[in-house]
Amino acid sequence: MLHRGWLALAWGLLVVVSTGLCAEKPNIVLVMADDQGWGDMAYNGHPVVKTPNFDQAAASGLRFDHFYAAAPVCSPTRASVMTGRHPNRMGVFKWGYPMRPQEFTVAEALKTAGYATGHFGKWHLGSVRNQSPANPGVNGFDAWLSAPNFFDNDAILSRQGTAVKTQGESSVVTADAALHWMKKQSQSDQPFLAVVWFGSPHSPHRAVEADRRLYDQQPAAAQHFLGEVTGMDRAFGRIRDGLDALGIRENTVLWYCSDNGALPKVGSTGGHRGNKGKVYDGGLLVPAFIEWPAQIRQPAITNMRCNTCDIYPTLLEIAGVTVARQPVLDGVSLVPLFQQPQQSRSKPMGFWDYPVRGISTPSATWMGELYQAQQAGQDLPPHASSLAAAKLPDPAYSTTVFPGHAAWIDGDWKLHRIADKKGQVKWELYDLGQDAQEQHEVSQQRAARTTMMKQQLENWLASVSRSLNGEDYPASQE
Repeated sequence: MLHRGWLALAWGLLVVVSTGLCAEKPNIVLVMADDQGWGDMAYNGHPVVKTPNFDQAAASGLRFDHFYAAAPVCSPTRASVMTGRHPNRMGVFKWGYPMRPQEFTVAEALKTAGYATGHFGKWHLGSVRNQSPANPGVNGFDAWLSAPNFFDNDAILSRQGTAVKTQGESSVVTADAALHWMKKQSQSDQPFLAVVWFGSPHSPHRAVEADRRLYDQQPAAAQHFLGEVTGMDRAFGRIRDGLDALGIRENTVLWYCSDNGALPKVGSTGGHRGNKGKVYDGGLLVPAFIEWPAQIRQPAITNMRCNTCDIYPTLLEIAGVTVARQPVLDGVSLVPLFQQPQQSRSKPMGFWDYPVRGISTPSATWMGELYQAQQAGQDLPPHASSLAAAKLPDPAYSTTVFPGHAAWIDGDWKLHRIADKKGQVKWELYDLGQDAQEQHEVSQQRAARTTMMKQQLENWLASVSRSLNGEDYPASQE
């Protein structure tokens, strides 16, 4: 049985703190939506949705016009943010899969540089109960008010394992909890990392009436979805204004993105093919931008293709942290974009949607049960999936057979590898620069490029499988 304290010690010995970009380390705030597609922003051309705070931030900082979630569904992408690694490397295949405690997270890394750390909102990387080997606390967060999955208004959340009732619109509750913590941290000399993950606009959509009413001319199914997006926008504005009021916005990195592409029917991909759950760009492209006034002094837009795996290495460079025995990273630091937005990516990006079902994680039910038990003076154990979070696969996964839908993006070229249930593989190549909708398959016309990218993708898939089998972890963790 893996002991988390020993893991933290083992990893801690491998971290070296060096000089960051600024003499005074910046605060860092990561904000993420749940199921907001690339086109679900006014600044990306949505004809109806009202997102004035998002629009202003995107126009003031560095806007990413080709930013990808590492996976087309939620939990895997969140694991990529935490680690800089493709989620399949740690077995987070779909929603509800816990993150392995063997992984070294951005919160743990930044703590070595003196950061206070807090998580607020949707976790979905394991149980948020006491004794869980996969809750935010054992993954490096000092403070947390978290839900095991998406959550709606007046939600019950877990404060360091204790269920507490909240009142109000879910995104505003999350933002206000984070701001309350940030205010206390700003009164010390310690920089902070605040991870603020909204539970919206995940279905079922339940906007507060004032937000829904803004869209009462729209179809009934869209009113609450659009209202939840506007609720997130208002909550994001509270964070942004709150940083101003605290006098710390100048040297705070404020990074926003979503966790996967657009929902079918109500969401907008901005015209890209596919939607949530698909490896085509409509399922992966998300809105994203960064504000950091101390370093990003002029508004800019980058067309470089980036993804959520890039968040971890970027933040480590900003904070001046080097992990001496860092397991294989899939992300790259985006710090150079802060000064020169138009650059080429230093290495391609891989995606792999493994064909398994997600694990049901009914947040409202689970948190209600925990609240009732604790009110009666009892506690509840973590769920079985989280208790097994550290377990490595036995038998090991193949390093030559790769089921499901994978893709490889190199510049504007995107190669799809689609394996059916019988293991038959189909290849599709698209030139995203000329064909953003992935409609014109050109693998035969570009045979040499297809052959080269096939080899790169399969080499990467083999690397991911080796990580999945546990080969990245220091021997002291076994």
